[in-house]
Amino acid sequence: MVNVTELRPGNYFEEDGNIYKVLDILLNKTAMRKMVAKVKVKNLRTGAVTDIAKNSGYMIETIRLDKKQMQYLYDTGDALVFMDQTTYEQIEILKDRLEWEARFLKGDEDVEIVCYGDEVLGVNLPAKVALKVTQADPATKGDTINKAMKEVTLETGIKVKVPMFINEGEVVLVRTDNGEYDGRA
Repeated sequence: MVNVTELRPGNYFEEDGNIYKVLDILLNKTAMRKMVAKVKVKNLRTGAVTDIAKNSGYMIETIRLDKKQMQYLYDTGDALVFMDQTTYEQIEILKDRLEWEARFLKGDEDVEIVCYGDEVLGVNLPAKVALKVTQADPATKGDTINKAMKEVTLETGIKVKVPMFINEGEVVLVRTDNGEYDGRA
């Protein structure tokens, strides 16, 4: 058990049957009041991001999550299939639980599966992924004073704004936290 003021980003805890990941914490202390910890958390079962406010002294039970390296194999339509490289055990995770992550998975990639006991909670992606541009309009002359961008389609089907000089067939780096272009691969 730890005091709520001792939580740090990246910590995990369980409360009211939900498992939370701490994204950010803000401590507020006024002269007339106890310290209040405003904790921005992500519910790992639902994916919802919320704020929880607790007074100093509130005790929270932190937990440890298991993380396994697995290879993404394929999409069955309603689930994504992953395989453990050492035991060859395969697991399926429903696609609606991995809506964001599925945008960056193209097949035969190693990802980190997060589990709590026997329950699979999600997938940790690398910070950036390299994806091939499958559709891009040619660059046109015109507004190049401002940072000129165009929308392209990548091999997984997502659309990303990239600089005008990126052409079809090139490989670009995309950030997995916000889905934005980060550079050429």
